[in-house]
Amino acid sequence: MVKLVSIIIPCFNAEKWIKEAIESCFKQSYPRLEIIVIDDGSTDRSLEILKSYQSKIIWETGPNRGGNYARNRGFSLSKGEYIQFLDADDYFAPNKIENQVKCLEETKADIVYGDITYQHHLPDGKIVLEPANFFGISGEQADVLESLLVYGCLPPVAYLFRREIILKSRGWDESLKAGQDRDFLISLLLNGAKIVYQCGFDSVYRRYGNVTVSTANKKLLVQSFCQVLDKAENTLILFGKYELKYQKALAYSYYFLLRNYAKDINTALFMSLMAKFLYRYGKLPIQIMTN
Repeated sequence: MVKLVSIIIPCFNAEKWIKEAIESCFKQSYPRLEIIVIDDGSTDRSLEILKSYQSKIIWETGPNRGGNYARNRGFSLSKGEYIQFLDADDYFAPNKIENQVKCLEETKADIVYGDITYQHHLPDGKIVLEPANFFGISGEQADVLESLLVYGCLPPVAYLFRREIILKSRGWDESLKAGQDRDFLISLLLNGAKIVYQCGFDSVYRRYGNVTVSTANKKLLVQSFCQVLDKAENTLILFGKYELKYQKALAYSYYFLLRNYAKDINTALFMSLMAKFLYRYGKLPIQIMTN
């Protein structure tokens, strides 16, 4: 019997994009899907669009509680053996789910990720598609956990999960305002998830305006990333997995935050980042520091 895939879409004021996201689910070549949309207190026409699908999708609305609450709520309503998280402004190529289910079935992995296509929305109204190359996280990785600690992760649209591995985690951290997908993946890998890469640009990630924390509030972004890294470090220590390569990864991650966001944060946060970097980097053996 073909296994059910649950596609979970958090939606907040996404009237411009939500229909294309849902329609890309209906266009999938994979034959057995359920589409769950959690409206997170939208004040635009999003809810009207969801209602127009009637029984074709499962939807729910409530007060604004954040995308992580919406993802957790959608998961609690889901029944699929495989789970796909899809942001309301992204969408799939028609073979995305079929290809990734096949990969999980063949490899017996818990998580599979693929390549991303950027869809740029330019100020003049033009739309440009291009293959995205996320430095340090695209393609095959020798150690995905190490890459997550250093660089971060791909957008949720790139991944497909087995239900069982999510049940072993605490789900999406609803206290985080940014970096939640990175935190979620780190928690799954620390709980023993096997992750594999599958070549193929089957996921589309939109880029437009200052509409996310990463583009609109750099201070909050850095603070959230520090929260994610602190959690990861504490869990690595707790699980006895605090290997030198992960210590080095954490040190480098703080270095990258300093390098990329020094001009966007206040002095207190800059000094806090510097202290975090120097403390971890200074504890590394000389041979690790120089590699």
